[in-house]
Amino acid sequence: MYSEAFEDLLKGHCEPSVVRAIDAGGSHAALWDAIGQSGFLELLAPEDAGGAGASLADALPLFMALGAHAVPLPVGQAMALRALLPAGMSPPAGLPTFAPGAAEGAGGGLAARRVPYGMLAAAVLAEIDGALWLLDAADARRAGCGLHGESTADLSWEGDAWRRKGVRLEENADGRLAAWGAALHAALLSGAMTRCFELTLQYGNDRSQFGRSIGKFQAIQHQLAVMAEHVAAARIATAAAFPAQATQPALLPSAVAKARASEAAALAASIAHAVHGAIGITEEYDLQLHTRRLHAWRLAHGSEAHWNGVVGKALMQGGAGAAEFVRALHP
Repeated sequence: MYSEAFEDLLKGHCEPSVVRAIDAGGSHAALWDAIGQSGFLELLAPEDAGGAGASLADALPLFMALGAHAVPLPVGQAMALRALLPAGMSPPAGLPTFAPGAAEGAGGGLAARRVPYGMLAAAVLAEIDGALWLLDAADARRAGCGLHGESTADLSWEGDAWRRKGVRLEENADGRLAAWGAALHAALLSGAMTRCFELTLQYGNDRSQFGRSIGKFQAIQHQLAVMAEHVAAARIATAAAFPAQATQPALLPSAVAKARASEAAALAASIAHAVHGAIGITEEYDLQLHTRRLHAWRLAHGSEAHWNGVVGKALMQGGAGAAEFVRALHP
């Protein structure tokens, strides 16, 4: 119901030229306004708050479309934020994002490392000592730490300004922000990897060498098969973290999804560039718009090493075998 209209919106307003312009520091206002006016940001908001009350399964194709179109703004975070806000509370103005890890320092200040879209965000949702806080990013000191053209940043608030100006939304967040960060970025990775595979498959069919397309050489076919296998595995794991009827992702399925998608991302990017050769890294070719984001999103909210540790700890503490553990995750 939603995905085709959302795809049409992105095709009309988020062409590769728009992504390049925003990556280069250009204004994002036109793209953000178009998405905001479309009403899609309210997809996950409850119906009594003016939203669609959609389930996670409804939202998954839209999150993947954001990855497939290399959308350079925190649209997924804005959608998820509506599902996390208390009843009756309006979302903040401007671009919102999620802080994957925020810790209070000895002097009362706050630091959040590797915040996606931290250079652009006006508001930051963070979990601090188990409580969910909505913080004003205008008071934060920002230090870019992303890849070329990427807006990830380390944010820090001096003194207790974050506590005085911030809004405490919930005392016991119970890991919900971590689950959202993992699930959302698994979906973004899956969408971007799917697009990378499409571009690589098309290039293999179009590029000729020694009188035939390179996609007919066995070595290239083997690489494409491996890439397809990992992309499919990431998509399956991600889909399991977005069940029908649910409106909030669970931590362990999200951990599995992010671990599998992050693991596949590095391999998918390397195969895509190996098949494309030098053209794949050029500014004019679209592949690098997606592979740069694969590397950035792989690290966002924890790499596969972090989430494999979370899953492994849960398995060891559960006392059941691996098969029973997996069945319990996806009943």
